[in-house]
Amino acid sequence: MLHLMKLEMKKFKFGWYVKGALLANVIITTLFISMNYIQEVEKDFIMTNAEDAFLLIGTMVRATFIVFAAVLLSQLVIEEYKNKTIMLMFSYPVKRKQLFASKLAIIAILTFITIWLSNIIVTGAVFVLHGYFSFISYSITFTDWMQQAITMIPFAVAAAGTSLIPLYFGMRKYSVPITIVSSLLVVSFACSNNPGFSVVVIIPVQFVLAAVGLMIAYLAIRDIEKKDAI
Repeated sequence: MLHLMKLEMKKFKFGWYVKGALLANVIITTLFISMNYIQEVEKDFIMTNAEDAFLLIGTMVRATFIVFAAVLLSQLVIEEYKNKTIMLMFSYPVKRKQLFASKLAIIAILTFITIWLSNIIVTGAVFVLHGYFSFISYSITFTDWMQQAITMIPFAVAAAGTSLIPLYFGMRKYSVPITIVSSLLVVSFACSNNPGFSVVVIIPVQFVLAAVGLMIAYLAIRDIEKKDAI
């Protein structure tokens, strides 16, 4: 499995993903700082403490990289079926299930790592920049930052599983647009943050969504021997 994952990584060259993730981190950090400046000017506070700040950052990061995962699904799975290039891979002396599972494993692992590291990077950048520019009225300490890194682990794990849900929709007609749009729908629910009911902070709900994603992946892997490229 690890060997297959390495081959997939070499085949698709994930440099664009790394660059995109770094750019997304910069955008999220900039957006967060801008929102803090705006709330200070307008005196309409949506963030009053470090917990609120970390919640907003975590929500933006998870939403961003669940959509990134849909792009990976499109590239590694959907487009290969659509272009029939996956049939060449299925001609290798390796079980189809292992090939398909390696693709999904890459997506889930990359999503987990990127979400976790991005949270650390963005919150760390906010912590450091606040020391120079003092753009927030509440305090964020180094201890808060470290605690956030630990707290984010189960949410990143759940998001990695949730990111596989668009596979179900994309595999219906091997459609890239449907895969991307379905990821936006998943994000709209999984990352919803309303005053009355915030799904994004309820870890049991997040793990239920992850279980749905993993079940979809399992069923896709189980039935892969029966499925041919159109």
